[in-house]
Amino acid sequence: MRIVQVGLGGVGRALVRQVVAQREALARRYGVTLNYLAIADSSGAIGNGALLDQARLLAAVEAKAAGGRLADLPGGRAVAWPELLPAEPAIVVDTSAADGQAPALIAAVRAGHRVVLANKRPLSGPWGEFQALAAGGATRYETTVGAGLPVLSTLQALLDSGDRVHRVDACLSGTLGFLASELDAGRPLSAAVREAHRLGYTEPDPRDDLSGADVARKALILARTFGLPWSPDLLAPEPLFPPELAAVSRDEFLARLDELDAPMAVRQAAARERGEVLRYVAALSPAGPEIGMRALPLDHPLASLRGPDNMFSFTTDRYHERPLVVRGPGAGLEVTAAGVLADIVATARELRS
Repeated sequence: MRIVQVGLGGVGRALVRQVVAQREALARRYGVTLNYLAIADSSGAIGNGALLDQARLLAAVEAKAAGGRLADLPGGRAVAWPELLPAEPAIVVDTSAADGQAPALIAAVRAGHRVVLANKRPLSGPWGEFQALAAGGATRYETTVGAGLPVLSTLQALLDSGDRVHRVDACLSGTLGFLASELDAGRPLSAAVREAHRLGYTEPDPRDDLSGADVARKALILARTFGLPWSPDLLAPEPLFPPELAAVSRDEFLARLDELDAPMAVRQAAARERGEVLRYVAALSPAGPEIGMRALPLDHPLASLRGPDNMFSFTTDRYHERPLVVRGPGAGLEVTAAGVLADIVATARELRS
């Protein structure tokens, strides 16, 4: 089974190491050997039609970790990854965060290849692109929502067995989950954001997390998976900062974080008085999406969430009185890479059969 991998960032490098480490065990267990045909980044690729040996793969991983470019390494060249696809079916793995990959991935699917995605962007564009990628199960994308958690596979199993989804409530951001826990503990929002930034939980610009844009992207993929043909502009996440702070520099935003405290303190006090807690929730149903900070009663499944975990509550025909809940780490290089590898193995087994 030949792999063409796009992206050698943190997740991509962890994935290569896991494939190399598990290759023999997977061959014994399933009779499937995973081989790399090519690896690619934004500069180019390494691959000439022959399988890449372990030494070259691991050398490329180390070079990328040190800031190198694949095009500059021995055997590397400035070539687009679709040019390296073989005539026979291969597994295209996109662990990048690059935009604009959907057309090439769709072309790969139509040529008979399979796709495994950690990159959310190809699935969160126009509805037609999602359909083209997901048609017939040609694309697996478990880690686009919840990293290594079995979220989409659980949802797909419900749908395949004839269950009907009424509603999904989810906390999809470890960063925003951490902030909500800090608010529970009585810390001002500004102090919580500074602590999350110091710990590396936030993006370099915390507004990338506080805007809710990444939550909306994941929510869109989740909703589309259970059959809602939503367009991206339907999801309007609530940002946790006012419009006037959207246009300032990152440094100025960090310096003015205290301006976020008073409005959030009012919401926190009102929730506490009602015996509720604040959580940043994506609520998805056929009636439409709601994405933002919500006050939840203590008996709500998401109210128990603490720290940077993700949590998903599925209300269906069969899980109506007590929703089905999936909870655990929603980020991390190793767990995300492991989820991608699980998708690769499942795809390889399908191709083998």
